[in-house]
Amino acid sequence: MTIKFGTDGWRGIIAQDFTFDNVRYCAQGVSRYLLEQGLAQRGLVVGYDTRFASEDFAMAVAEVAVGNGVSTYLCQQPAPTPVLSYNVLHHKAGGGAMVTASHNPARWNGFKYKPEYAGSASPEVVAALEQHIGVVSAENSVKSTSWAKALEQGVGKFIHPASPYLSHVARMVDMQAIKDAGLRVVVDPMYGTGIGYLPSLLRGGSIDVQEIHGERNPIFPGMSQPEPVAHNLVDLSKAVLEQNADVGLALDADADRFGLVDEKGNFITPLQVFALLALYLLETKGERGALVKSLTATSMVFRLGELFDVPVHETPVGFKYVGSTMMGENALIGGEESGGFGFRGHIPERDGVLSGLFLLDMIVQTGKKPSELVEYLYSRVGPH
Repeated sequence: MTIKFGTDGWRGIIAQDFTFDNVRYCAQGVSRYLLEQGLAQRGLVVGYDTRFASEDFAMAVAEVAVGNGVSTYLCQQPAPTPVLSYNVLHHKAGGGAMVTASHNPARWNGFKYKPEYAGSASPEVVAALEQHIGVVSAENSVKSTSWAKALEQGVGKFIHPASPYLSHVARMVDMQAIKDAGLRVVVDPMYGTGIGYLPSLLRGGSIDVQEIHGERNPIFPGMSQPEPVAHNLVDLSKAVLEQNADVGLALDADADRFGLVDEKGNFITPLQVFALLALYLLETKGERGALVKSLTATSMVFRLGELFDVPVHETPVGFKYVGSTMMGENALIGGEESGGFGFRGHIPERDGVLSGLFLLDMIVQTGKKPSELVEYLYSRVGPH
């Protein structure tokens, strides 16, 4: 079969398309690309999600990379995609490979590649990868070395990816103010890689954080797919009401997308969340910079650009376009209609965990409940 990357990586049905052979072809193609670009010695960070056998597929990727002489950092536990991406920067690596199908149904898995700038692969990088993968799959020319041997030789290394990431995002907001605000928060990581991230960041102080669906379950029971949209967040809405919580925060299976439920148990749409996050950065934090939206994202962003006298750039659908424009314009925020938001000073990549922290900070700094924030947003931009 021909392996083609979509808006962010290649995805296939496990055992039908997403096989160990095809994953090894992807890894061999990535290794050839790194060698061609002179990035092999900087290394490859390999991560994986909580889907069926993801850790085994990730091990296959790592063994192919080290078999090609590429220094490889293998995550020792499941990690969100933005955490994998941040570790590319932290380790100054040449790139990152992430085994995940993001929000696809349970039968699926996938392979994402993150270049050295730690965002979605550009169309140019994708084209080069697909060409290399096509050649190695046609020739069945895969090199591989056992991970045990790679560890002995020092070309392979296990890493704990959470620590550097958590330290970084904790510096981007006033964590103590959030912890001391007395909020009741319910988090739904949807059985995915975001399990434990927000609770560990928020632990301490007067905040009360409860997590539902906080254990690994590759079947994602009760969900059509692990995507933070209204019909998949019924349990979160119920939990917010039952616990009299101030807000519900949701992450998709690889935690690069974010969903929000208000204190009344109502789902706040990704279009509203995008505008709220832009308003938070521009007004609450007083920052200035370009705003980047995908074609199908909210026109409220154009109105905010007018109100705060900042440029707005519109891109085709796909965060690979949003992220590249963010980098080119040093943009304040970039967002898309599906709940993926990226921020300046972090990585040019969607991050559900940081989106959740920023929303909590907005609640604390403004003293407004989530439903009141939406009302305030519309008082600024008009009805949409």
